This record gives sequence, C-alpha cells and structure tokens, in this order.
Amino acid sequence: MPQAYTEDQLVEQPAVGLFAELGWTTVSALDETFGAAGTLGRETKGEVVLVSRLRAALVRLNPTLPPEAIAAAIDELTRDRSAMGLPAANREVYTLIKDGIRVSIASPEVPPSPGPAGHPLPLGEGRGEGRAALRDNQDHK
Repeated sequence: MPQAYTEDQLVEQPAVGLFAELGWTTVSALDETFGAAGTLGRETKGEVVLVSRLRAALVRLNPTLPPEAIAAAIDELTRDRSAMGLPAANREVYTLIKDGIRVSIASPEVPPSPGPAGHPLPLGEGRGEGRAALRDNQDHK
C-alpha cells in the first residue's frame, strides 16, 4: 500500500499539476531513456541543462544572432560553477538570464568589392557589418 505522505504526493505531483495548469509541457523522466532521441535528449542524468532546448529558445529569442553567438551564450550559461557556493552560482546564472549575456564574436571575413578603376573599397570596422566607405581614387591637382 503506497504511503500517503511521500515527497512525490506532497510536493512533486502538485508542482507538476501547477505547471500543467500554467501551460507548461510536463514529462515524467522516471523511466528516462538517454541519447539524442531519448526522453529529454540528454546523454546522462548528470546533464542538468537541456542544451538542445536551450539552444532552440535562444535562437527563437535572438533570431538575428549568428550560431557562434548562440554557442558562446550557451557556453557561458552552462560553464562549471562548482567552485562557487550555491547561492553565488545561482545568483550569477539568474543575473545572466535576467540581464542577458554579452558575447563577442569575430567579424566574418567579407571579401572587398572592387571600387572605381578596380581599386578595392575599404571595409568598415566592427562586428562584421561590412560597411563600405566610398572614396575618390582620382588624383586631384
């Protein structure tokens, strides 16, 4: 006979029910299978972040960012914080989620376009905007 006062009955099931009422999709991972096609898409129980779902959410929220920026944000969110105390680690991740993550990515190589008389146009500096500045390549006397 199951006990009436278990953590599952008193805490977990009411929380699952509440999340379902709020519109969240709930999954029982009691009999979880692992691997890319597994229940949650993780390799082991030790993977606490569902990276494939995190990546999909970041892409949906930041559609103009290149894949390198998304990968950098995931790296920052999931980096090892085991040397930190739990409150400090939680506070740091909360701040990253709340305030956003500043990432730096290399500018893509943009081949120069030929300008007047076959001279290349200078490319602008910055985050790969590739702005071109026109200039007169003729000698003025």
